[in-house]
Amino acid sequence: MKKFICYFSIFSILIISCQTKQQIQISEVSLKEVYKNVFMIGTALNFNQIAGKDSKSMALVQRHFNTITAENILKWGIVHPEEDLYNFEQADAFVSLGEQNKMFIIGHTLVWHHQTPSWVFKDKNGQAVDRETLLQRMKEHIFTVVGRYKGKINGWDVVNEAIDEQGDYRKTRWFETIGVEYIEKAFQWAHEADPDAELYYNDYNMWYKGKREAVVKLVYYLQSKDIPIHGIGLQGHWGLDYPPLNELEESIKAYAETGVKVMITELEINVLPFPSTDAGADITQNYELNKKLNPYEDGLPDSMQVVLSKRYRDLFILLIKYKDKISRITFWGVHDGVSWTNNWPVRGRTNYPLLFDRNYQPKPAFNEIIKLVKGK
Repeated sequence: MKKFICYFSIFSILIISCQTKQQIQISEVSLKEVYKNVFMIGTALNFNQIAGKDSKSMALVQRHFNTITAENILKWGIVHPEEDLYNFEQADAFVSLGEQNKMFIIGHTLVWHHQTPSWVFKDKNGQAVDRETLLQRMKEHIFTVVGRYKGKINGWDVVNEAIDEQGDYRKTRWFETIGVEYIEKAFQWAHEADPDAELYYNDYNMWYKGKREAVVKLVYYLQSKDIPIHGIGLQGHWGLDYPPLNELEESIKAYAETGVKVMITELEINVLPFPSTDAGADITQNYELNKKLNPYEDGLPDSMQVVLSKRYRDLFILLIKYKDKISRITFWGVHDGVSWTNNWPVRGRTNYPLLFDRNYQPKPAFNEIIKLVKGK
């Protein structure tokens, strides 16, 4: 990722001032209503929000979003922490909330190499399980979880982050034990567990050429074996200067050509500097906090609000261009205060990546993407 450098002018400050004056009037509109003829607009929810401990967040969710994704509560480590134990309390509440509000509900995620308990890959003696045992455990998990929410959860991120940036299969314990068949079986069994649910492959850095070509090849491979796959999720863990819009556009077109739906999932715009050039969205990386890496602890300056607004505007201009290909945009969090980017890749930072601030108020970036559809 290139280092971001920007110079600001008095003119930029005047722009943000004008945007602030317009904000009260524009923010009265509903994001999902403005975009109802473009694509679904969604957000990820944490358990505090689902459990009613953050009523202000839920007010935003009900007003502005028509699709919700489980941020963590349907990941294997939470819903199936021990071999003979399932914990559905949080997931049940999530699904109930979505049903009550007539939302399109997304389950995230069935098969991933992170946040999967170590018992999944080991026998009672602590040794690595064989291929057949691991396949059986995956099958049992998928049938139990997907089966419980059959007809309720509308779409599943079936397999998450299975391909690296060079286009090779990620050397996870899933792949090393089973091979590529683990992806085939995951989609096959998810379909058998709920034939009406949409099934997605979800990954980050999806504009990289090597990954793009490999994902397209994977979709065609599954289709050739009559294994259902209905969509590709491009995780939008993006920044002020990445991905390059032309490369993102090429990726959207390439994925759409496979005939499946294209979705932007996990969207936020990171405004903070990266400590390295290769962090991507690998959650295993974390770095020491310092002032250089946490420059806006006391608030995002107006000049940076301008930059963030422009970035969201430019991205949404591109996404709207392909509204016939893109079915859903899901933000990874309701407001800045709950974004995972406050703790990754540097724990304890203050980030401002979403459309709503820590006071639950719409930011200038919100107004910019509203005006793209509602009119200037």
